[in-house]
Amino acid sequence: MDDEELVARVAAGDDAALRELFSRHAPWLAARLRSVLSAADVEDVLQETFLAVWNGARGYRPQSPPGAWMWGIARRQAALFLRRRGPATLLLPAVIEADGRQASDPAEAALSRAQIAEAVTALGPEGSPDRDVWQLMYVEDRPVAEVARLMGIPEGTVKSRAHRARRLLRAALGSRPATEGGPR
Repeated sequence: MDDEELVARVAAGDDAALRELFSRHAPWLAARLRSVLSAADVEDVLQETFLAVWNGARGYRPQSPPGAWMWGIARRQAALFLRRRGPATLLLPAVIEADGRQASDPAEAALSRAQIAEAVTALGPEGSPDRDVWQLMYVEDRPVAEVARLMGIPEGTVKSRAHRARRLLRAALGSRPATEGGPR
């Protein structure tokens, strides 16, 4: 049975179909989520994801593959999970992983948060274009089209500002130079 048939059966209330979707898709969803979440947090987000699949299966429209639909749900669940934790922890796991520090050390975690806060100042003052794009896209996890609409600018401008913001943050965190003409 293919995934679309399974989603239709889930919409009809078949919990065995949900278990089958879980066994097919949970491993790769978990692998993608681990880039921003700890293993324990991935488990929580996966549970919320498949609960949302169960509740939203009636609304599924086969305009895209079921895997893409479930990835969209997982992304939103991860964003909600991180938002509930607060902005200080949104970037912390990636920074800690990048510099090899242990998240369990409160002093190192506080230092990393301070480094992140300092790095964000490289984007300019609050309300500056690069910082607003960064906030909307990477902290609030809004898609490019929505950021463009909210800011009243073209999507291409959002993408170029997001690219510049990532370069500036990398440079501020000591990962890579932020030169305009440098390698990407």
